[in-house]
Amino acid sequence: MIYRCLFAWLKWDHLQVLAKQLNIPKSKLSRHLVQLEKSIGSQLLIRTTRKQQLTESGQLLYQASKAHVDALRDVEEEIGSFINEPKGQLNILLPLEFFNQIISELLTDFAKRYPKIQLHCNHYSGALPESNEPYDISFVLHESSLPASTWIARTLLSFPQSIFAAADFVNKEVLAPNDLQSFPCILSEQQEQWLFRDAGNTLSVAVEGRATFTSPSMRLHAVKQSLGVAKLPDYSCQNDCDLQRLKLSKQPVALQLSVLYQSRDIPIKTRVFLDFFQSQLGRLS
Repeated sequence: MIYRCLFAWLKWDHLQVLAKQLNIPKSKLSRHLVQLEKSIGSQLLIRTTRKQQLTESGQLLYQASKAHVDALRDVEEEIGSFINEPKGQLNILLPLEFFNQIISELLTDFAKRYPKIQLHCNHYSGALPESNEPYDISFVLHESSLPASTWIARTLLSFPQSIFAAADFVNKEVLAPNDLQSFPCILSEQQEQWLFRDAGNTLSVAVEGRATFTSPSMRLHAVKQSLGVAKLPDYSCQNDCDLQRLKLSKQPVALQLSVLYQSRDIPIKTRVFLDFFQSQLGRLS
């Protein structure tokens, strides 16, 4: 602030005018300049009743510091543009094979609406992304509560799930979840346990893995080929004549879609994306 007062002075030949331009009292401006002179140990201004003039020391200080103050001003203007205008690089992490076509269309629409935002999207396999990944926004599909972290989590949607088998699978009885332990199952991860709703509680069933595929589309294909049964979100199997939904006494826990971001005080580029994504959730449901 003190340096800026000195630099701004070159455009004005009187402290009264400068104080008005900077929107601060003249007395406060004078104190700043006196403090600067004491700090440097040299007189910077020659003061008269009519005008002020820079001393040789004042001219030297101005020339040596001008480039740095100009750079600081440029940074402040750049930060201000980020605060007031959506721009910059937005890094997004998405689950593998999650509504790929719809998400692609959604991201394209967003990029067209905000041309100054550069989108960088990556995918992860497995249940959860790595917590140390440097992304502005991460989308997570999960059944249980997310592990504790410093990230902010917001649940957006839930997707019903079912146990699916091939179309030629013969079973007309209503099955209890524990009955699935005798079936060959296609898992998303080794030693996976399937969760079911049980009167307000959660029932966990350790099923026998016939094969393990992190890819949902590979699990779906394995079921069609009668390799076993699999727990899949209903949206991935809609209108598929090569599958059948098993009848169960208790239904699988729904899959939750949550979005993670690092702080409640998020940049405008992140905020406008979250607002846009939430406005388009109907395209996923």
